[in-house]
Amino acid sequence: QVQLVESGGGLVQAGGSLRLSCAASGSIGSIDAMGWYRQTPGKQRELVAIIYRTSNTNYVDSVKGRFIISRNNAKNTVYLQMNSLKPEDTAIYYCRVFSSIATMTGYWGQGTPVTVSS
Repeated sequence: QVQLVESGGGLVQAGGSLRLSCAASGSIGSIDAMGWYRQTPGKQRELVAIIYRTSNTNYVDSVKGRFIISRNNAKNTVYLQMNSLKPEDTAIYYCRVFSSIATMTGYWGQGTPVTVSS
Protein backbone atom coordinates (compact mmCIF):
# COMPACT_ATOMS: atom_id res chain seq x y z
CA GLN A 1 0.00 0.00 0.00
CA VAL A 2 1.28 3.43 -0.96
CA GLN A 3 0.75 6.51 1.14
CA LEU A 4 1.50 10.13 0.25
CA VAL A 5 1.59 12.54 3.16
CA GLU A 6 1.50 16.23 2.34
CA SER A 7 2.28 19.14 4.61
CA GLY A 8 3.08 22.84 4.49
CA GLY A 9 -0.14 24.39 3.29
CA GLY A 10 -1.79 27.28 5.08
CA LEU A 11 -2.72 30.94 5.00
CA VAL A 12 -0.24 33.55 3.81
CA GLN A 13 -0.40 37.15 2.66
CA ALA A 14 0.25 38.08 -0.93
CA GLY A 15 3.97 38.29 -1.58
CA GLY A 16 4.73 35.68 1.03
CA SER A 17 6.15 32.18 0.74
CA LEU A 18 5.18 28.64 1.60
CA ARG A 19 6.93 25.32 1.19
CA LEU A 20 4.91 22.19 0.50
CA SER A 21 6.27 18.72 1.20
CA CYS A 22 5.04 15.32 0.11
CA ALA A 23 6.55 12.13 1.47
CA ALA A 24 5.78 8.84 -0.24
CA SER A 25 5.93 5.54 1.61
CA GLY A 26 4.99 1.93 1.01
CA SER A 27 5.45 -0.34 -1.99
CA ILE A 28 5.94 2.40 -4.55
CA GLY A 29 8.38 0.68 -6.83
CA SER A 30 10.07 2.87 -9.39
CA ILE A 31 9.15 6.54 -9.70
CA ASP A 32 9.21 8.20 -13.11
CA ALA A 33 8.31 11.65 -11.84
CA MET A 34 6.78 13.58 -8.97
CA GLY A 35 4.59 16.59 -9.31
CA TRP A 36 2.18 19.07 -7.80
CA TYR A 37 -1.30 19.85 -9.08
CA ARG A 38 -3.79 22.38 -7.83
CA GLN A 39 -7.54 22.75 -8.04
CA THR A 40 -10.08 25.43 -7.23
CA PRO A 41 -13.87 24.93 -7.04
CA GLY A 42 -15.46 24.49 -10.43
CA LYS A 43 -12.15 24.20 -12.27
CA GLN A 44 -10.16 21.30 -13.59
CA ARG A 45 -7.12 20.14 -11.67
CA GLU A 46 -4.01 21.60 -13.30
CA LEU A 47 -0.41 20.52 -13.24
CA VAL A 48 1.66 23.20 -11.53
CA ALA A 49 5.12 21.64 -11.55
CA ILE A 50 6.76 18.31 -12.26
CA ILE A 51 10.21 16.89 -11.71
CA TYR A 52 11.33 13.83 -13.64
CA ARG A 53 13.67 11.00 -12.75
CA THR A 54 16.28 12.88 -14.81
CA SER A 55 15.77 15.93 -12.57
CA ASN A 56 14.36 17.90 -15.48
CA THR A 57 11.51 20.14 -14.43
CA ASN A 58 8.50 21.80 -16.01
CA TYR A 59 6.20 24.50 -14.69
CA VAL A 60 2.91 26.00 -15.71
CA ASP A 61 3.54 29.47 -17.11
CA SER A 62 1.73 31.24 -14.27
CA VAL A 63 4.26 30.08 -11.66
CA LYS A 64 7.50 30.23 -13.62
CA GLY A 65 10.09 32.27 -11.77
CA ARG A 66 8.15 32.03 -8.50
CA PHE A 67 7.85 28.32 -7.68
CA ILE A 68 10.62 25.76 -7.43
CA ILE A 69 10.08 22.00 -7.37
CA SER A 70 12.72 19.70 -5.93
CA ARG A 71 12.98 16.15 -4.68
CA ASN A 72 14.93 13.99 -2.29
CA ASN A 73 15.17 10.59 -3.95
CA ALA A 74 16.50 8.87 -0.85
CA LYS A 75 13.42 9.96 1.09
CA ASN A 76 10.91 9.69 -1.79
CA THR A 77 9.94 13.24 -0.99
CA VAL A 78 9.01 16.10 -3.29
CA TYR A 79 8.90 19.76 -2.34
CA LEU A 80 7.32 22.86 -3.80
CA GLN A 81 8.83 26.17 -2.74
CA MET A 82 6.28 28.86 -3.50
CA ASN A 83 7.50 32.47 -3.46
CA SER A 84 5.85 35.79 -4.30
CA LEU A 85 2.48 34.19 -3.77
CA LYS A 86 -0.58 35.79 -5.35
CA PRO A 87 -4.26 35.48 -4.44
CA GLU A 88 -4.78 33.53 -7.66
CA ASP A 89 -2.48 30.82 -6.28
CA THR A 90 -5.18 29.98 -3.74
CA ALA A 91 -6.18 26.34 -4.25
CA ILE A 92 -5.98 22.82 -2.91
CA TYR A 93 -2.55 21.48 -3.84
CA TYR A 94 -2.18 17.77 -4.57
CA CYS A 95 0.98 15.74 -4.71
CA ARG A 96 1.28 13.20 -7.52
CA VAL A 97 3.78 10.38 -7.80
CA PHE A 98 4.02 8.86 -11.27
CA SER A 99 4.98 5.22 -11.43
CA SER A 100 4.74 5.56 -15.21
CA ILE A 101 4.73 8.79 -17.17
CA ALA A 102 3.99 6.86 -20.34
CA THR A 103 0.65 5.64 -18.98
CA MET A 104 0.13 8.53 -16.54
CA THR A 105 -0.41 6.12 -13.67
CA GLY A 106 0.57 6.62 -10.09
CA TYR A 107 -0.70 7.89 -6.76
CA TRP A 108 -2.34 11.00 -5.33
CA GLY A 109 -1.90 12.77 -2.06
CA GLN A 110 -4.90 13.89 -0.03
CA GLY A 111 -4.42 17.56 -0.83
CA THR A 112 -3.33 20.50 1.26
CA PRO A 113 -5.02 23.91 1.14
CA VAL A 114 -3.14 27.08 0.29
CA THR A 115 -4.86 30.42 0.82
CA VAL A 116 -3.24 33.68 -0.24
CA SER A 117 -4.88 36.81 1.09
CA SER A 118 -4.64 40.15 -0.67
